[in-house]
Amino acid sequence: MLKGIPERIGSDLLKAMADMGHGDLLVIADDFYPPYSKSPNAISIQAKGNSAAEMLEAILQLLPIDTDYAVHPIEYMVPDADSGVVIDNNKVWEDIKAVAKRYGFEDAVGTIERTKFYEKAGRAFVTVCTSERQPYSCIILQKGVM
Repeated sequence: MLKGIPERIGSDLLKAMADMGHGDLLVIADDFYPPYSKSPNAISIQAKGNSAAEMLEAILQLLPIDTDYAVHPIEYMVPDADSGVVIDNNKVWEDIKAVAKRYGFEDAVGTIERTKFYEKAGRAFVTVCTSERQPYSCIILQKGVM
């Protein structure tokens, strides 16, 4: 047992985050995300029973975010502009922004279209698989330095 580690962070995720280097990517995946085909080289961590925002909250307590070199080191998935899918409001997006704001990362949050998300997620170091059921609820974090 360690002190100060959020209960949602298991030992596998703790080790994976510690093994990440500056600029490495961590995907917080919703329940629909196919981790092995979209992030084939990433370590896949199960965090079932947790929402995307809950995992973001736990991870931000430990992981430095790359605010020095990335415009948006926290990005959440949105539909492709040409997909015909229109989502006016997604509670998860609001929750993501609220969590980021609590940790001082309000300006670090951006959006990334689905296709570009999948391309970027292909370079992920770790994928955290949640039980989030809201569509377009995946997040990419870029690790920074302290």
